[in-house]
Amino acid sequence: MARGLQKETSQAKNAKKNAGPKGSNLEAIKNSQKSVCPICKTPVAAKKVLEDHYASKHPKEKIPEDHCGLLK
Repeated sequence: MARGLQKETSQAKNAKKNAGPKGSNLEAIKNSQKSVCPICKTPVAAKKVLEDHYASKHPKEKIPEDHCGLLK
């Protein structure tokens, strides 16, 4: 073959590159969620997201003060 050595080195390089961990990132997502909505238990990650959630899903309710302190 004309590309014998080049082919082998390329295959070894690609095998090393693709040997990383595979699967879902559920743990990373779980760790990124800081709080949950006390009414519907929807996970929220930031104060702005919680404010938007309350405005759209619970317009008559006010955001609890204890949740405002947890989210920065």
